[in-house]
Amino acid sequence: MALPLRHELKFLVTRTQLEVLRHVVTPVLHLDPNAVKNGGFYHIRSLYFDTVFDDSLYEKYSGVMNRDKYRMRIYNMNGREIFLECKTKVGTLISKRSVKIPRDLAEQLIAGDPTGLENTRSGLLRDVYREMRTRLLHPVVIVDYEREAYLHPAEEVRITFDRKVRSGLSSIDLFNPAVPTVPVLPHDETVLEVKYNRVLPPHIRDLLSYACPEAVQTAVSKYTLCRQYEGKE
Repeated sequence: MALPLRHELKFLVTRTQLEVLRHVVTPVLHLDPNAVKNGGFYHIRSLYFDTVFDDSLYEKYSGVMNRDKYRMRIYNMNGREIFLECKTKVGTLISKRSVKIPRDLAEQLIAGDPTGLENTRSGLLRDVYREMRTRLLHPVVIVDYEREAYLHPAEEVRITFDRKVRSGLSSIDLFNPAVPTVPVLPHDETVLEVKYNRVLPPHIRDLLSYACPEAVQTAVSKYTLCRQYEGKE
């Protein structure tokens, strides 16, 4: 089955730009229900996986157009709801597959043991099994941040503000809320992401251009930012 591909635009914005964007976006788009339940934003913690040769990291640095990135994700430090995901980039488009997994399987995979996935019916879990067996896929870094998300039904537009992006450095202890983390962006910058299906609706495009005309599109990656302390640039 073909993956549903979407556009994803990324920008780095200052605190002042964030306030302006929030002011113009709020009357037009709806706050994500998950953010509504948590006071306007929610916390995301991802544990990213890479191969023994750090293929995901170096493919990003080299600008490889078609690539996969695997991660395990929890929200608001809830260790009872765990998602294993693969984010795929195809040219300038992206797609994401996600499957909910139990805590015992999560801890098994974090320990580097894919035993038991051989006969899974999940295509994503089969891919993880193959990558762990053949390319020694393993957990490498924790990425923490707070997300404020807005939605619009036209083209399934999703606008997110990811702030307080922090790296867990060498720790892979996904479920430990006390893991030491360090900020990875200067001056408390925020990652703005704009996702949509085929065409960004003109009124939303114009709204963003009006609110933040000086914002420059970038290929910023929270994953690579959080691995910058390892001296592998």
